[in-house]
Amino acid sequence: MHLQKRLVEAARFIENNSPIKPRLGIVLGSGLGSYVDHVKNTVSIPYDQIPNFLAPSVEGHEGRLVLGTVTNPKSPNSPAVPVAILQGRLHLYEGHSMDQVAFPTRTLCMLGIDTLLLTNAAGGINPSFREADLMLINDHINLMGDNPLRGPNLKELGPRFPDLTEAYNKECQEVLRQAAARVNVTLREGVYVALSGPTYETPAEVRMLRAMGADAVGMSTVPETIAANHLGVRVAAISCITNLAAGITSQKLTHAEVMTNAGRAVTKLLSLLDEAIPALPHVQVQKSGDKP
Repeated sequence: MHLQKRLVEAARFIENNSPIKPRLGIVLGSGLGSYVDHVKNTVSIPYDQIPNFLAPSVEGHEGRLVLGTVTNPKSPNSPAVPVAILQGRLHLYEGHSMDQVAFPTRTLCMLGIDTLLLTNAAGGINPSFREADLMLINDHINLMGDNPLRGPNLKELGPRFPDLTEAYNKECQEVLRQAAARVNVTLREGVYVALSGPTYETPAEVRMLRAMGADAVGMSTVPETIAANHLGVRVAAISCITNLAAGITSQKLTHAEVMTNAGRAVTKLLSLLDEAIPALPHVQVQKSGDKP
């Protein structure tokens, strides 16, 4: 089936099963799914019930779409932001195509979001980083060997050659910086490099990536960033540094370590998101207490 038809089919199914009209999309990475506990007026839809969606196979990715409203619990008068949250994502290393990896994000864009907020678990390359740090992504390097826009372009979705000079929206970045300062969360900044995985990088590869200017490395996020920019949706992204990349320490890398340190980072991430989300640009809001 044609991509646009598949997107419309998925979006209509979601709209028929939720009264929420989301303005903000959020993608939760490995071990970060607990953010959905902060969402009110929720409608939860498993991926395998949504037309043309696939369920993730990786631990820490629950595979649910959660729609609802988000407020800052520390501010009683905080406006309610209607959100659509992907609780878990697909990856190339699971055997999916780029089209399949980007499809859930494109569906959020079809629902009418203005801004997409991406999160991920990443390995720290910058030697000043430590486990459980948060890093604001200000640029990326795509070394996945593929691109979600490869193939015939759908001019209805976006241009053949989209500009990525500002792949990560500067206004959103400033909102996140200011929010981090207000809640006393240290927010690192840097360049994220995406590889296909599923193996962790070798020490030699990490040295190469550092020489290229990367500060953190992971296996996601870039396809979603490209797809959203193509559709004209602004993007912001945060990495949770869940391990130090190979060769920076003598410790071997495991997914268990990633999950443990994601749990350590999630408290800081939740505090940052609570503060930042109502202030993100052009996110239409509702007054607290209003029905969605």
